[in-house]
Amino acid sequence: MNEQVMAIPGVPQALHRGYEELPWVSLVDGVSFQLLQVDVERALWVLRTRFAPGVTVQRHKHTGEVYAFTLRGAWRYLEYPEINRAGSYLFEPAGSIHTLHALADNDGDTEVWFAIRGANLNLTPEGKVESVTDAAKILQVYERECAARGLPQPNVIRA
Repeated sequence: MNEQVMAIPGVPQALHRGYEELPWVSLVDGVSFQLLQVDVERALWVLRTRFAPGVTVQRHKHTGEVYAFTLRGAWRYLEYPEINRAGSYLFEPAGSIHTLHALADNDGDTEVWFAIRGANLNLTPEGKVESVTDAAKILQVYERECAARGLPQPNVIRA
């Protein structure tokens, strides 16, 4: 079925990115991501993230809310008993502190979609802020990693 689609003048259009349009790049050892959307002014960053089995992400605090949907695999926060499996949805309120851990017995990577407002304050074991990741920083990392692989500037949605 080949339908002709016309934009309606004066009406904002939906923005689409196919799964293969944006590259996967490394964030830290055992963690890769695909940056889907970023809005630095509104402190929003939306990404798909892959975690290798057994990977634990640095304990962090969120300054804004986080929405997470697990696409495959399983993971949990070390501070909570619940396990997020494919199809699980998780809401994290601003101020939450946790340590993400992909289950070691996963058959392949765990993949999670996150929409994050604000920043991740990455914490030392003593609870002091060691580094900050926010919309501007994640965009900088994504563009740097794409360039390092000889890829063109990624077509991230910037709205």
